[in-house]
Amino acid sequence: MRTVILGTAHGANVAGKHSPDGRLREYQYSRAMCRMVRDALLARGVKCIIDIEADLEPSLTARVSLVNRLARQHGDCIYVSLHNNAAGNDGRWHDARGFAAFVAPNASRESQRLATLLHKHALKQGLGGNRCYPSTGYYVKSLAVCRDTVCPAVLTENLFQDNRDDINYLLSEPGMQAIIDLHVNAITEFMK
Repeated sequence: MRTVILGTAHGANVAGKHSPDGRLREYQYSRAMCRMVRDALLARGVKCIIDIEADLEPSLTARVSLVNRLARQHGDCIYVSLHNNAAGNDGRWHDARGFAAFVAPNASRESQRLATLLHKHALKQGLGGNRCYPSTGYYVKSLAVCRDTVCPAVLTENLFQDNRDDINYLLSEPGMQAIIDLHVNAITEFMK
């Protein structure tokens, strides 16, 4: 059976990765979501691990090396890294909203299929937001955790940490459940 490796976002040592009012810190939110997604996947019989649970972030090179080591150790794996998006890095509120999935320019068909499923399940949860999406449902960007890992990899941006409405939703019980459900349902469908 395939193993899911969940990737946490950034770390306490990375400046600026929080909402303007400080209520959401991306590293904390990502780690909490990864634990909840992992627990939900394990409950469905899906083998799942988290790449980094410590609060500090290693370099991207060290993270990619860790993911690749885990992938080799566990065999057939996929990697999904959970983040929160930001429209700016200026400490102000912005209007951009919604979910996004990213793959690398060298993405495998499996990475592309997983990203499409994540987008599909985000839309089912009503998380489409107010931006235009590519017809594929995912964006292509040269992100190290997607580009340099040895297994299919997708990075998800789970709403905007600098949009008041997104923050209020992300911090609510229904919002947290929607983020969990979209990942669990997409990954479960991908595994079939």
